[in-house]
Amino acid sequence: MSTVTVYTTTRCPYCVMLKNFLADQTIPFKEVNVEENPEIMNQLVAKTGQLGVPQTEVNGKWVVGYDPNNIMLALRN
Repeated sequence: MSTVTVYTTTRCPYCVMLKNFLADQTIPFKEVNVEENPEIMNQLVAKTGQLGVPQTEVNGKWVVGYDPNNIMLALRN
Protein backbone atom coordinates (compact mmCIF):
# COMPACT_ATOMS: atom_id res chain seq x y z
CA MET A 1 0.00 0.00 0.00
CA SER A 2 1.30 3.42 -0.94
CA THR A 3 1.88 6.10 1.63
CA VAL A 4 0.93 9.60 0.47
CA THR A 5 1.40 12.68 2.65
CA VAL A 6 0.44 16.13 1.36
CA TYR A 7 1.95 19.17 3.06
CA THR A 8 -0.35 22.19 2.71
CA THR A 9 -1.32 25.61 3.96
CA THR A 10 -4.81 26.95 4.56
CA ARG A 11 -4.97 29.49 1.73
CA CYS A 12 -3.18 27.55 -1.02
CA PRO A 13 -5.39 26.99 -4.11
CA TYR A 14 -2.99 24.39 -5.52
CA CYS A 15 -3.23 22.44 -2.27
CA VAL A 16 -7.01 22.28 -2.70
CA MET A 17 -6.61 21.19 -6.33
CA LEU A 18 -4.18 18.46 -5.30
CA LYS A 19 -6.39 17.16 -2.49
CA ASN A 20 -9.37 17.11 -4.89
CA PHE A 21 -7.29 15.23 -7.48
CA LEU A 22 -6.24 12.58 -4.96
CA ALA A 23 -9.82 12.23 -3.71
CA ASP A 24 -11.14 11.90 -7.29
CA GLN A 25 -8.58 9.14 -7.92
CA THR A 26 -9.57 7.48 -4.61
CA ILE A 27 -5.97 7.71 -3.41
CA PRO A 28 -5.86 7.84 0.40
CA PHE A 29 -3.59 10.52 1.80
CA LYS A 30 -2.62 12.21 5.02
CA GLU A 31 -2.68 16.00 5.10
CA VAL A 32 -0.21 18.00 7.19
CA ASN A 33 -0.94 21.72 7.44
CA VAL A 34 2.44 23.40 7.92
CA GLU A 35 0.81 26.61 9.16
CA GLU A 36 -0.24 24.72 12.28
CA ASN A 37 3.33 23.58 12.96
CA PRO A 38 6.10 25.81 11.56
CA GLU A 39 8.76 23.31 12.64
CA ILE A 40 7.39 20.87 10.05
CA MET A 41 7.90 23.53 7.37
CA ASN A 42 11.53 23.87 8.47
CA GLN A 43 11.92 20.09 8.16
CA LEU A 44 10.39 20.18 4.67
CA VAL A 45 12.78 22.89 3.50
CA ALA A 46 15.69 20.85 4.86
CA LYS A 47 14.50 17.74 2.98
CA THR A 48 13.42 19.24 -0.34
CA GLY A 49 15.04 22.68 -0.51
CA GLN A 50 11.63 24.12 -1.40
CA LEU A 51 9.54 26.68 0.49
CA GLY A 52 6.32 26.33 -1.50
CA VAL A 53 3.35 24.06 -1.03
CA PRO A 54 1.88 21.69 -1.85
CA GLN A 55 4.65 19.19 -1.36
CA THR A 56 3.74 15.55 -1.56
CA GLU A 57 5.71 12.60 -0.26
CA VAL A 58 4.85 9.38 -2.08
CA ASN A 59 6.59 6.28 -0.73
CA GLY A 60 9.63 8.37 0.24
CA LYS A 61 9.77 10.30 -3.08
CA TRP A 62 9.02 14.01 -3.19
CA VAL A 63 6.77 15.81 -5.67
CA VAL A 64 6.73 19.59 -5.36
CA GLY A 65 3.72 21.64 -6.48
CA TYR A 66 0.51 20.56 -8.15
CA ASP A 67 1.89 17.80 -10.36
CA PRO A 68 -0.61 14.95 -10.81
CA ASN A 69 1.49 13.20 -13.48
CA ASN A 70 4.54 12.84 -11.26
CA ILE A 71 2.40 11.79 -8.31
CA MET A 72 0.89 9.00 -10.42
CA LEU A 73 4.37 7.98 -11.60
CA ALA A 74 5.64 7.86 -8.01
CA LEU A 75 2.67 5.71 -7.03
CA ARG A 76 3.52 3.17 -9.74
CA ASN A 77 7.15 2.82 -8.64
